[in-house]
Amino acid sequence: MPSSARPAPADPAKVPTHVAIIMDGNGRWARQRSLPRIEGHRRGVETVREIVDAAREIGIRCLTLYAFSVENWQRPADEVGALMGLLEFFLKREIKNLVKNRVRLRTIGRTHELPGPVQTQLQRALDATAHFTEYTLVLALNYGARTEIVDAARAYAAAVAAGREKLNDSSWATFGRYLYTADLPDPDLVIRTSGETRVSNFLLLQAAYAEFIFTPVLWPDFTKARLAEAVAAFAQRERRFGLTSEQVKPAAPPAK
Repeated sequence: MPSSARPAPADPAKVPTHVAIIMDGNGRWARQRSLPRIEGHRRGVETVREIVDAAREIGIRCLTLYAFSVENWQRPADEVGALMGLLEFFLKREIKNLVKNRVRLRTIGRTHELPGPVQTQLQRALDATAHFTEYTLVLALNYGARTEIVDAARAYAAAVAAGREKLNDSSWATFGRYLYTADLPDPDLVIRTSGETRVSNFLLLQAAYAEFIFTPVLWPDFTKARLAEAVAAFAQRERRFGLTSEQVKPAAPPAK
């Protein structure tokens, strides 16, 4: 579908409950325009606002955005500092919008390692939106799936040692309670922008049965129409979860 075309309204029954997005391409967007990388990140923040509103309008109940990974600390210090500043700015600006639209903010990741001013703004936004239940925005901050698994394993082992869990009764449902996402549904759809076709340590366990869409569109150019296109493509997928097509689709009744 051309990006200028207006996508058809989504069938509510086929809209994914949880969409997770790997926001990629800010730096390339800036480079293509001979701008500093931070300008790409600033434009990416504006896209975040547009997509948060668009997801709610489309009917996506939970949206997770990969905002800052544990590996991103290895970037140049000035870029990391600028990203933290943009995050603090976004949180300050968006509290009113989230409250107005009754969107709960959640985070996943080691947020206690973020700079103090960011933690302060983050806690204000979390507190202000904690009572909303219809829509959830999840920011993956200082997040890495491998780090999450290590943290979950440590917490689970401590629970076993304390007698709160029984090792011989372990299951995915039990272990899943120790992941950062314990109170969230697994993602139905994972989108990565910028043309890269890897998941970059993002929700490795939770996305076991997710559908994936990789788009060449750079994150600052990702629009509501692009999101609607991805949702429409998702609606055409057959999700079998290990079953056969015949099990998923009941046989048509015989013709009269």
